[in-house]
Amino acid sequence: MPPIDIKFSSSTTPASPSVSRPEEFGSAVFGIQKVTVSYNNTPAIADVSFSVRSGEVTALIGPSGCGKSTLLRSFNRMNDLIDGASVKGLIEYHGVDLYDKKVDPVEVRRRIGMVFQKPNPFPKSIYENVAFGPQLNKRRGNYDDVVERALTRAALWDEVKDKLKQSAFALSGGQQQRLCIARCLATNPDVILMDEPCSALDPIATARIEDLMAELKSEVTIVIVTHNMQQAARISDMTAFITTDVADDGSRVGQLVEFDSTGVIFTNPSDSRTEGYVTGRFG
Repeated sequence: MPPIDIKFSSSTTPASPSVSRPEEFGSAVFGIQKVTVSYNNTPAIADVSFSVRSGEVTALIGPSGCGKSTLLRSFNRMNDLIDGASVKGLIEYHGVDLYDKKVDPVEVRRRIGMVFQKPNPFPKSIYENVAFGPQLNKRRGNYDDVVERALTRAALWDEVKDKLKQSAFALSGGQQQRLCIARCLATNPDVILMDEPCSALDPIATARIEDLMAELKSEVTIVIVTHNMQQAARISDMTAFITTDVADDGSRVGQLVEFDSTGVIFTNPSDSRTEGYVTGRFG
């Protein structure tokens, strides 16, 4: 079957998630409804519903092992690459069911990029890292312009413009992570998913990445998994708190406890479990 045409019409609206959202926020990008992600039929995270809107940074927080990264990977079908993984429920992207059989997962990952916990530049030059995606997609035009624009958007151009032919591994850890962001931006994604992108970086490099997210969110919707409560409070507009519950068979399953504006989550949460986590009393 040919890949489905994913349209960006403003009239396309995902079905209403179970969590209401203020009208002043941007248009819906993701509508997540009763989503359960399992490995070999064992749920890792279950019955999750919320929405993600454009022009925002949405943070997923919660203790280790609660399924935050598993949920994040379901937004661009990265779980498809894991044997035994399955997704139930509905994840709509601009009103299109991401798991419809007619949807091309490769196109999904082009539109919804991902930055991982540790910088993972290719064993190529700085230039080749950024140009890789456009070349793979057989994009026409001047790659020099594409590379410069992506590195500029990632706040890295001024630092590397005179050494584009050098190996990406010659860069510092923070520079490598911004290079990975530039590599992602080079394909003009609509969304960037970030899985603890600063956990391997020092405070200065972390601050650069956080500043970059603040600059990019007007152009690219960002969803980030972070264990750093201060980081979530600084950079995100909306926050989802996820924790684990014990199933009947004794296994631990991730569940969404609360989803609201970051200010509410950190100052006036509605659930005592959220308050306990963000104040450091557990987790």
